[in-house]
Amino acid sequence: MLVTAFVLLSLNLRVVFGGVGPLIPSLGLGHTAATVLTTLPPLCMGLFAPLGTVVRGRFGEERAVFGAMALLVGGILLRSAGTVGLYAGTVVAGIAIAVLNVITPVLVRKRFPPQRIGVMMGVYAMMMGGGAAAIAALSEPVYRASGDSSAIALGCTVVPAVLALAFLATQVRVPHDRASGGGALKWAGLLRSGTAWSVTAFFGFQSLLFYAVFSWLPTIYVDKGVDRTTAGFYLSVCAVFVAVGGFFGPSLAGRGADQRRHVVTTAALCFAGLAGVLFAPAASAPVWAVVLGLGLGAGQGIPGVLYVRRTPDARTAAQLSGMSQTVGYVIAAAGPPLASALRSASGSWTLPLAALMTLMAVNVVVSLPAGSDRSVS
Repeated sequence: MLVTAFVLLSLNLRVVFGGVGPLIPSLGLGHTAATVLTTLPPLCMGLFAPLGTVVRGRFGEERAVFGAMALLVGGILLRSAGTVGLYAGTVVAGIAIAVLNVITPVLVRKRFPPQRIGVMMGVYAMMMGGGAAAIAALSEPVYRASGDSSAIALGCTVVPAVLALAFLATQVRVPHDRASGGGALKWAGLLRSGTAWSVTAFFGFQSLLFYAVFSWLPTIYVDKGVDRTTAGFYLSVCAVFVAVGGFFGPSLAGRGADQRRHVVTTAALCFAGLAGVLFAPAASAPVWAVVLGLGLGAGQGIPGVLYVRRTPDARTAAQLSGMSQTVGYVIAAAGPPLASALRSASGSWTLPLAALMTLMAVNVVVSLPAGSDRSVS
């Protein structure tokens, strides 16, 4: 029951947002409105990440994830209620996922043996990517099959959320160790740690790229002359390999004490994928979607391993997870509007893609301490 609950929990962490990108051309939103909509998820997940540490300390991991999943169900239902509901529901869902993002790696540390942490974080990232892939592939067909109903296309994600809620209910009786509620190393200590900042930078830069790609990749290929359905398919291919990279990245990184080569490989894959999108003809898009997806997936899963490996206990892991995601998602929120602004200023996607490639090169340098075998404390 624990494993099933964990798998369903992980599946829902990106499903609710993964279907928005392919629907943007069909929703009739203006450019500014679409930019705001794609910026809200990472922004909310950053601003409300500290809430995850608070509710974990008060209620314990199991009760906290159950409550956050219930909030996510409410956000999905609200998001299907017209334009105002779309934005309000996105905010509510973002708050719920902010809490889930912070607590899930700590839950893994608490409930699974140390030798299984890498694999479980791989399952976590794989299910996130798999959920995003499924909804990216299905959202446009469901929208068309339902008579162009955005309420149905967006609201269908409530099904896996309700399933996750049902299985998480089996875990709420697990005792909460109140002695572990506080943080062994508070933010004041983490802010003085170069390793903590390196972990945060790695997560933030990878997440910025993730949200920029999932927001604008279909639009990039539409501007290259590809039809909307095919452009959405390219995103779904990318999302499938986000799941693959999300599993193998943390699974391999979790085997040893040093993750520097995994950090470098992740950024290199993303750089190569972006270069393919920028320079290669549209006909080769599936190849670069695969490469980019592998890098994005590893970049989403490996930080969970770093939260555990770079900290001495679950309390400090929760603090590092909260700090990294608070700062990292605020950084990530700049991805979609930054790419959009550079596109508007230059008149093409060349400058935004070149800027993202430069960011991945910088990421290799600043993230190396995150992978080294040293503790934040």
